[in-house]
Amino acid sequence: MTSLISKAPTLTPAQSQVAKSRHRFRVLNAGRRFGKTILAVEEMIGYAVFKNDRNVCYIAPTFQAARDIAWDYLKKRLAPIATNINESRLEIIIPTKEGGTSRIVLRGWEAVENLRGQKFDFIVIDEVAMVRHFWVGWNDILSPTLVDTRGHALFISTPKGFNHFFELYNQEQKDQNFKSFHFTTYDNPNIPKDEIDRERATKPEDSFAQEYLADFRKMEGLVYKDFSRNRHIFDGNTQRRETVSRLVGVDWGWNNPSAVILIEKDSDGHYWVSNEWYKREQTTEQIIEWTRGLKSNAVYPDPAEPDRIQLMKNAGLNVRDVSKDVVAGIDTVRELLKQGRLHIHKDCVNTIAEFETYRYEESRPDKNEPEKPVKDNDHALDALRYVLHMDAQLADVYDEEDVKVYGLTDY
Repeated sequence: MTSLISKAPTLTPAQSQVAKSRHRFRVLNAGRRFGKTILAVEEMIGYAVFKNDRNVCYIAPTFQAARDIAWDYLKKRLAPIATNINESRLEIIIPTKEGGTSRIVLRGWEAVENLRGQKFDFIVIDEVAMVRHFWVGWNDILSPTLVDTRGHALFISTPKGFNHFFELYNQEQKDQNFKSFHFTTYDNPNIPKDEIDRERATKPEDSFAQEYLADFRKMEGLVYKDFSRNRHIFDGNTQRRETVSRLVGVDWGWNNPSAVILIEKDSDGHYWVSNEWYKREQTTEQIIEWTRGLKSNAVYPDPAEPDRIQLMKNAGLNVRDVSKDVVAGIDTVRELLKQGRLHIHKDCVNTIAEFETYRYEESRPDKNEPEKPVKDNDHALDALRYVLHMDAQLADVYDEEDVKVYGLTDY
């Protein structure tokens, strides 16, 4: 019956390189119009028809995006053999070469929580750079769905600054299960080269490089433009002065991640972000328990939830007041970055990703320049700001000599 399937398109040489790879987790960084959707659909069909009872899942940033990007093409390819096509749920049941059936489903990342506890043989995540809280969704929800089947995954995207997709693209340096591929729009022979050249001539250099050459570039409108991986990230080999205080920032969450950030201040007034806890659906008790385990001198929690703060105090934590002045707090963090006094451990991937994506709204001619950033990609940075701004204010009160004489290591 599978012989009735409509003829598959011939993959381009670049697409074939990805398809032939036997690595369990493949990361495709490609320019616009490279042919990412065609590759994704053909791979999903291949996984689904090969054996019985295969569960294949395609995930776009939203459910509507999944419908717009892949659904029509997938239906067209499978219409001759599909035993059931569910338009409302975006699910297709197809026969396999072994005589049974398999299922392909399309989902949106905004409801990724609904995939918790399911089982898949193959997952495609499209436009990875566009999804929110990627590492939480992948580590806590999606990766476990592949355990029973030893399933595979294909991650596809065009870059969007140095965010979580950049980290994912470089994962092959840490994990031999990962393999990364980089192709530009020029690598699709079906796209006229002169059209790509026209785009190149009319677009800003950074925009063209990111969208068509799939080059990682800094996003426009970043709040922390001075953040640099070369200058501000450290590892276990970095030389440091002795730690004089351990400070913790807490940003409450539930649907959004809760962030607990440990910052070690050294005797030279440098701040070292050495640990991050970044999880969704964590109770106040779980957050307090994790914070207590960090054995800090002081805790700076989000002031927006006084009831939770009181529970922290009841638990014996040394809770300090936090300023609600977002703009002043951002200025403090910026100044520390400029001075080279703020350092982020390389394993704090969510904090790093937020530094590279936290931005202002796009400026408009009819409006003043925005002062406050977009309320997104900011959970770890909020926790960080609570600590640094308040500690910097206290440092202005007690000079370095006071610290040495009176031992004011936790202010």
